[in-house]
Amino acid sequence: MKTSDFNFDLPAELLAEHPSENRDEARLMVLDRKTETITHRLFKDVIDYFDEKDLFIFNNTKVFPARLFGNKEKTGAKIEVFLLRELDAETRVWDVLVDPARKIRIGNKLFFTEDESLVAEVIDNTTSRGRTLRFLFDGSYEEFRAKLTELGETPLPKYIKREVEPEDAERYQTIYAKVEGAVAAPTAGLHFSKHLMKRLEIKGIDFAEITLHVGLGTFNPIEVEDLSKHKMESEEAIIDEKNAEIINRAVEEGRRVCAVGTTTMRALETSVSSNKKISAYRGWTNKFIYPPHDFGVANAMITNFHTPKSTLIMMIAAFANKDFVMRAYEEAIKEGYKFYSYGDAMLIL
Repeated sequence: MKTSDFNFDLPAELLAEHPSENRDEARLMVLDRKTETITHRLFKDVIDYFDEKDLFIFNNTKVFPARLFGNKEKTGAKIEVFLLRELDAETRVWDVLVDPARKIRIGNKLFFTEDESLVAEVIDNTTSRGRTLRFLFDGSYEEFRAKLTELGETPLPKYIKREVEPEDAERYQTIYAKVEGAVAAPTAGLHFSKHLMKRLEIKGIDFAEITLHVGLGTFNPIEVEDLSKHKMESEEAIIDEKNAEIINRAVEEGRRVCAVGTTTMRALETSVSSNKKISAYRGWTNKFIYPPHDFGVANAMITNFHTPKSTLIMMIAAFANKDFVMRAYEEAIKEGYKFYSYGDAMLIL
């Protein structure tokens, strides 16, 4: 398989700039892998495809307001700082991306407040845009994190050209988000409303939760034609004993097990053993899933519509057969489905 096998023309007007008015009323394309048929529904109709004791597995990661704007010392130039990963809580050292990067060198200081209560010093270069910063803040760790939250902005993906709006703080977050650590939302989960969750519960459908802190690496374009040469960036994943047990029981009993999102699927496939058992897991994963791949846990999945040549469409192709997926994408474009983070959804059975 080559990267170019996953290319397609996507009209710019199909990139979703805003979410649907109601979470569960986005459009839903349903792919049946057995019959290779496609059905068009609304997301809230997802309940029709599941029965009592079937299992949904959610990624409960929580997005933090990772985009900060500061000014460079002396010149006052405006610099965007995108927080990627906390390296050391005690010394307040973080990996970040900076833009424009050419102006930012080791030893530079960035000021984020008028009163200079939050300052960062550049201590290392990591990649062309990557830097390691040490934050200087006079206060406790809790006060420092509160300051980052206060100054930070919802990290909408770069393709969304509009300004961040107040509703994004709520809508670019799943309703079940709990464990802070993601710099991008696990977007398949954005379609679940409180009302829909209640209806699923009343129907007797079971829920399990894992955590995978989504990083920007998920969206990195693949620069190589040979897929086996692509390296995914690592993301932190956590599956506890209790949820591993819930998932294993559902798999053993042959129930329908639905992974909500590619991030959930990546965490599951990282921790599954050759005998199709999930083990409790805490660590980092850089698992890259592309055709052919034998999936060990989920037999259904919910996902959004992804970019051409992305690692995400490759995972979907591994799960649902590449030719069928590319045909479905062709139909999605013809039918005007919205793509990417705030876009419409796909259910694969």
